[in-house]
Amino acid sequence: AGFIKSPLSQKRLTQDSVELYCEAIGNPIPEIQWWFEGNEPNETYAQLWDGARQDRVKINATYNLHSTSTISIANLTSDDSGMYECRASNDPDRNHLSKSPKVKWIRSQANVFVIERPDIKAHLNDVSGKLILSCNISAPYPGIEGHEWMHGDKVLQTDTEPSTFTSYMIEGKMEEHSGVYECVYKANPVVKGQVNISVPPQVMAYKKSEHGNEGDTGVLTCKNPSFPPVSSWVWYKNGQEVSAPIVNGSGRYIIKSSGNKTELRILKLSIEDDTGDYHCNATNSQGLGGATVNLRVRSRLAALWPFLGIVAEVLVLVTIIFIYEKRRKPDEVLD
Repeated sequence: AGFIKSPLSQKRLTQDSVELYCEAIGNPIPEIQWWFEGNEPNETYAQLWDGARQDRVKINATYNLHSTSTISIANLTSDDSGMYECRASNDPDRNHLSKSPKVKWIRSQANVFVIERPDIKAHLNDVSGKLILSCNISAPYPGIEGHEWMHGDKVLQTDTEPSTFTSYMIEGKMEEHSGVYECVYKANPVVKGQVNISVPPQVMAYKKSEHGNEGDTGVLTCKNPSFPPVSSWVWYKNGQEVSAPIVNGSGRYIIKSSGNKTELRILKLSIEDDTGDYHCNATNSQGLGGATVNLRVRSRLAALWPFLGIVAEVLVLVTIIFIYEKRRKPDEVLD
């Protein structure tokens, strides 16, 4: 027996992808093949192979106790619309060119409709301290049952209007609400548009003041929570020229930057050389931003001072008690 476990009819937009799953059971374990018949007149079934259609077709199959196979097609075009057929057979002569197999191929089908992706016009307007995000489908799109506005995985707004236009309003400054926002049209298939709120880097120091002991490794960290991501980070010390930044791997400095976070490590801290302010500067497509971290380096003996103070207090107290006992008049001897 063979069957497709995916929906038997699927709608997709151009540039999307589709995946079909087929499973077959038999003894001996059957082979699974994938075939396709387009919607053009007089078009016949043709077998699909892994890497077909300019490597947009991927086929993965496993044969363990029973047969399973998955076909996925990326970057769909209208020519990918049609009937996809999963065929399974365990007849020894199933692939013989002239000999007819004794057991017929078991077949299961799924129809895929690829719809032209509609053009969505996205806009961002800043009006009197309010950000208005909007999306509009330029041509009629059937079956719209409502909209959603999303920021990451969070749903910000939802409605059941059938309109091709939708908007969302945010109160506040752009710097406080940067990111990627999606307008989702609830239809079959779902259509999404994107509105980006882009600002220069809003750099923040993980800690505005860091402490380190002499001889240890100091770690200074900056991050950028805004959009778009940082393309380059630069560190320099206060009093040095901005054009003469700290070079990664030079001297005792190690810089590790990844996306919206950067870290400066200073090996073998020195009180004289390393104490001071350090600046982390970030650049993205919208401009520049930076923050300052103050580094304080303490002597290795600094941790002993509290202990020595306590010892000194104890010694003073014992000395006072001793002197007092020495000067106190002896008690009279009772008869």
